Amino acid sequence: MPQPQKVLVLNGPNLGRLGSREPDVYGATSYAGLVERCTKLGAELGFEVEVRETNDEGEMIRWLHEAADGRLPVVINPGAFTHYSYGMRDAASQRTAPLIEVHISNPHAREEFRHTSVISAVASGTIAGFGIGSYELALRALAEQ
Repeated sequence: MPQPQKVLVLNGPNLGRLGSREPDVYGATSYAGLVERCTKLGAELGFEVEVRETNDEGEMIRWLHEAADGRLPVVINPGAFTHYSYGMRDAASQRTAPLIEVHISNPHAREEFRHTSVISAVASGTIAGFGIGSYELALRALAEQ
C-alpha cells in the first residue's frame, strides 16, 4: 500500500491562540481543534497532514524551504507575515508543489493594511473568509490537483 502524500499546514503568528484570540473574528475553534480537523480530513483525502505553528519568521522560512526541497504541498496561513514578509514570500516562490494561502477571516473586509498579501502572487491560490473551513477547502483543493 503506498504511503499517503505528506502535506504541511503552516500557521504564522498568533494562530496558536485560536479559540481565545478575538473569537468574533477568528471563531471559537481552538488550535487543537484546527489540528484535529485538518488531520482528520487529510486522512480521509489520502494525506498525511502535519500542522505547525510559529511566531518566528525564520522558522516559517525554514519550513517553506523544507517543503520546496521535499516537493511537499503546503497550506499556509501566514498570519501577520502575509502583509510584509518579503523573505517568506521569496521562500514561498521556491515552491515545487502546490501552495495554498488561507485566511480564517476575509482580509479585504478588515483594516486597510490587511488588504495586501505579499504571498498571494506566488501561491497556487488563496482561500479566505470561511473560518476554519478555509483550511478544509484548501485540503480539498489539493486533493483535486
